[in-house]
Amino acid sequence: MTLGLINANPVVHAKKERVARTEDLHADDAHPYSLEQLSVLSEESVTVDDKLGRILITFTPTIQHCSMATVIGLCLRVKLKHCFPPHYKVDIKVSPGSHADEESVNKQLNDKERVAAALENPNLRQLVDECLGLALHRGSYSGQSESK
Repeated sequence: MTLGLINANPVVHAKKERVARTEDLHADDAHPYSLEQLSVLSEESVTVDDKLGRILITFTPTIQHCSMATVIGLCLRVKLKHCFPPHYKVDIKVSPGSHADEESVNKQLNDKERVAAALENPNLRQLVDECLGLALHRGSYSGQSESK
């Protein structure tokens, strides 16, 4: 149950024009802006090293006490899982000094067991899927299908 927006009047920036851009992540229909428009994520904050098979994403929540920081990180992780081969190592972090619980958020987002447990929570998984527009992919985080 949402009582109100945490950041009801975010600063909105222009999006960069890109070729072959199909969709944007956005966490809330009340804020129909992409993470890029909110300056949460930028092209410069994403590093991909194909030789080492590593991806580093640093994102900046809009406010220091952003309760959506872990959800944003989970969304990024799930999106990357669908876009890159499984051998890539993904590190997702909040920008230094951008969140009151920076250390805790970073630990949660980069601990495989915590991520898997979070994505097994049906309510949280539904929220992540809605943010990504992924109502179609209901498999578990490990890539295995759920049995019903």
